[in-house]
Amino acid sequence: MTDAPLILLDTPRPAIRRITLNRPEKRNALSNELRVALFQALETIDRDPDLRVTILRGAGPCFSAGYDLSRDGAKQSLPFQTAAGAGQWARHVVEGCFRIWDMAKPVIAQVHGWCLAGGSELATACDLVYVAEDAQIGYPPVRMMSPPDNQFHAWLCGLRPAMEMMLTGDAISGIEAVQMGFANRAFPAATLDDDVLAIAERIAKIPTDVQQMNKRSVHRAMEIMGLRAAIRAGTEIQALALTTESSRETFAKFRESVTKGLDARDSNFGDYRTKK
Repeated sequence: MTDAPLILLDTPRPAIRRITLNRPEKRNALSNELRVALFQALETIDRDPDLRVTILRGAGPCFSAGYDLSRDGAKQSLPFQTAAGAGQWARHVVEGCFRIWDMAKPVIAQVHGWCLAGGSELATACDLVYVAEDAQIGYPPVRMMSPPDNQFHAWLCGLRPAMEMMLTGDAISGIEAVQMGFANRAFPAATLDDDVLAIAERIAKIPTDVQQMNKRSVHRAMEIMGLRAAIRAGTEIQALALTTESSRETFAKFRESVTKGLDARDSNFGDYRTKK
């Protein structure tokens, strides 16, 4: 364990609070301990009358490589109670995403570098997503484990792009993420901080009591079309997928060594950590 804080907080502009995931040595892997700190920070910001918008980003080389699959990460308690039983983790992830979704104030994901698996789910939970042009966004667990805990791909990207991502586990670039609907805009990595702050400043001009209604108007339309029910239903499919022989073998490899498990998953594809 390190003594460094798991998240960093700053106020780069009036009414704008920025949260930085601070496990760069672990590519900002989302341990439950980090997630506790993140949810607490988001909820504190949502209650603060002097703040109007949140930016969420990652320290170091990437936004987040996904959930912490190490033994230490697995031992940590969940950030909040989710009913136990088959599918608990997937339901917990979805409930966490909807906690962010349902907040009064806009949350912006600022994505650079890798944004994989649980990292992509975290970005998806935010109201707006801005990415570096060379960001790499993907869900590689579909190769050997299961579909996503939070099955947002079809809703954001449409049938064909979602199907390709599900059937290959390949990553898409920041530019492709905008073209497919995952992200709002892509910027050069060197200017991403400033570009996102400029957008946040425009959002912060609008009072929170108005802005929360603006958010809900879009969310309610998506819910009427079935988004919330469909994503919740996807947690049962994910739970069923974890009972397959291939998924059980994969988890056995991860229990032996996370590195070996990732190498076994991606070596035939020659990408992610196995890319030459």
